[in-house]
Amino acid sequence: MPDTSTAQPPPIAIIGAGPAGLFAAECLSRKGHEVHLFDHMARPGRKFLMAGRSGLNLTHSEPLEQFLQRYGTARDWLEPAIRQFPPEALRHWAEGLGEPCFTGSSGRVFLTSLKASPLLRRWLARLQEQGVRFFPRHRLTGMQGLSLTFRTPEGSVHHTPRAVILALGGGSWARLGSDGQWAALLPDRCAPFAPSNCGFMPDWPEEFLLRHEGATLRGITLGLADQTHRGDLIITKRGLEGAPLYALSAPLRQALAQPGEKAVTVSLNLRPTLEPSRILDRLARQRLHESRSNRLRKALGLDRTMRELLSQLCPEARTPDELTRAVTQAPLRLVAPAALDRAISTAGGLKRDALDETFMLRHQPGLFACGEMLDWDAPTGGYLLQACFSTARHCADGVHHWLSHPLTGKMKP
Repeated sequence: MPDTSTAQPPPIAIIGAGPAGLFAAECLSRKGHEVHLFDHMARPGRKFLMAGRSGLNLTHSEPLEQFLQRYGTARDWLEPAIRQFPPEALRHWAEGLGEPCFTGSSGRVFLTSLKASPLLRRWLARLQEQGVRFFPRHRLTGMQGLSLTFRTPEGSVHHTPRAVILALGGGSWARLGSDGQWAALLPDRCAPFAPSNCGFMPDWPEEFLLRHEGATLRGITLGLADQTHRGDLIITKRGLEGAPLYALSAPLRQALAQPGEKAVTVSLNLRPTLEPSRILDRLARQRLHESRSNRLRKALGLDRTMRELLSQLCPEARTPDELTRAVTQAPLRLVAPAALDRAISTAGGLKRDALDETFMLRHQPGLFACGEMLDWDAPTGGYLLQACFSTARHCADGVHHWLSHPLTGKMKP
């Protein structure tokens, strides 16, 4: 009878080579586990690299209590993971890879290099040194317990690891690997995907959008209920894009989902740095025989796009009082979010009640999940990446503990 006492145990399989999957692989391989990392793309970190094109906003420097509030109703679900691996820890991790960070005027934390590619190269080298094996062009097509089936260029292959972490992302940017096809494998445990941090379509004529495509409404604010967000809006042929809309995407999406709701109106302020009384005074000093467009240009410096937009939104405004209200409280009607695949992130995914406190799926011991495939939502500003890293760390610790205590599967407090 062969001696199997020294046989190596099967590896841990991590499926998805985005930031969550890569970090889970790092955490587990550092603890001495053999890790196999699968991804259906040819190279890891494709969406991570795309995020880095704007400087890679890694996390945010605001106080942790305020930071946690950004996760809304998912706060208490994600809080243990974020407290275990908070923003400061993520910053130290990046700097430990030789990529220093800085805090911008908005409080956002960026890589000093303003590039994701150097960090990813160093990160992948570290994983290779720790023994992580990468299996590209492996798309997960089936799961029976912990038995996995992948489609590869050479045909179907099967793996039976000792534990599995799913880190398959949300449902946006399919061309970068995050296509949400995995949801078909767990249909009863997933909330439908919905676009988040996305643009919206206003009820404007297509001709207006095409004429002003590429124009930017700079330094405006958008208000909805008790929320107000400032930034730039960009007009595209598909509608409006920009940080103020992204910050409001969750309540806008929820409002549009209400039965019979065809549009949601937000308040647009084209000159938020000026008090309404100053705007009124400047407009009142303009000569009455001037056209409305000239009065808005001379008194407030509104460009052609802004002036034509006010004609679209507030066509009846003529007097200084009416124009002041139009400039500061223009009613902007939004009728639909951008297409799912164009969203920066997605809401929906694995439901909270499908997982235990270690992010292990309740129906299948040894099957874990982390990152954007979980049903949580957050604005841009570093909150998305932070939650991906934090849930990956928490999930990896859960796997390690489950393998060490397979009968209980519970993590120590």
